[in-house]
Amino acid sequence: MGATIVADEVSRTFGPVRAIDRLTLEIPTGVIYGLLGPSGSGKTTFLRMVVGALRPTEGRLLVLGRTMPDRAVAGQIGYMPQTAALYPDLTLRENLAFFGRIYGLRGRKLEDRVERLVHDLGLLGWVDQPLYRFSGGMLQRASLACALLHQPELLVLDEPTVGLDPVLRRSLWAHFRQLAEEGKTLLISTHTMDEADRCDLLGFLRGGRLLASDTPAALRVQTGQADLEDAFLALAGQPGVPVGEP
Repeated sequence: MGATIVADEVSRTFGPVRAIDRLTLEIPTGVIYGLLGPSGSGKTTFLRMVVGALRPTEGRLLVLGRTMPDRAVAGQIGYMPQTAALYPDLTLRENLAFFGRIYGLRGRKLEDRVERLVHDLGLLGWVDQPLYRFSGGMLQRASLACALLHQPELLVLDEPTVGLDPVLRRSLWAHFRQLAEEGKTLLISTHTMDEADRCDLLGFLRGGRLLASDTPAALRVQTGQADLEDAFLALAGQPGVPVGEP
């Protein structure tokens, strides 16, 4: 099993602020990797570097074997940001067709992908409705459909299940697991402990630094804590620091 993402002493600064601080990490192919940390820990910054939206200030970041940012890699990455970057006045079908053409999908292949995704994500009855009529949870699913449209090798999801009900969250995680079993790699930021437990590997970020990276079970053993949130607090060395977003 090779590595889909390799970060070597990667840092990213914004003026005097060091959002990511000398991060070294290797994420194997075909796993679900969860990135866990409090608000301002650097999760979104790292995800944006992985997809090529930000350039590392220091260090080297390889994604699918190429130094990022690299346009040639973009077509193999699916990215779902925290806020849906879709067109509210267009229908879901029109949004998917637009993004599909960007990725070179045409004709029957594009139609088949649209039909499959709206069915799998429970949006079949809304495919011809404009997005301004969608609820927050439906917009999350629409954004995920756009990220999955071109069947990327790497899927980068920033808080993908925020605002979704438990039934839909479970359904989406079943879909994520299926993608990993098909050999896709998923990098997911989350603040939900039960979702963190669904990941193959977890990375704990605080203040832009990677505190630990291992399986959930190994992190429990390492810290002597049965609960993942307690494990994070033990690694951070600061009891009472919240793991999740406010």
